[in-house]
Amino acid sequence: QVQLVESGGGLVQAGGSLRLSCAASGRTSNLYNMGWFRQAPGKEREFVAAIRWSFGTTDYADSVKGRFTISRDNAQNTVSLQMNSLKPEDTAVYYCAADVTRVWRVATRVMQYDYWGQGTQVTVAS
Repeated sequence: QVQLVESGGGLVQAGGSLRLSCAASGRTSNLYNMGWFRQAPGKEREFVAAIRWSFGTTDYADSVKGRFTISRDNAQNTVSLQMNSLKPEDTAVYYCAADVTRVWRVATRVMQYDYWGQGTQVTVAS
């Protein structure tokens, strides 16, 4: 079992920045991919960014490339999402997710993740 707790959400003006953090606990030795997803009201949960826990390789949704950066601290068992140049369309609940199956080389889909945090609200005002 892996437990995930997100923090760092809030209200920000368009063009501003926020940094989200996700703390993992439990069987963290099994972490393989870590991801961030988001879900806006009335919409499906969508991929934002992912990072391979051991190698640090990253993937991003086209909508956030160049603005968001995912990183991890293996010693602290945390994964972060630095969000710059925020837009109103970035408003959503942001979820941290963990993949422990060691199957997916690229993990950008909801079904590829095994554990989820409770989510943190990000609101970008225009």
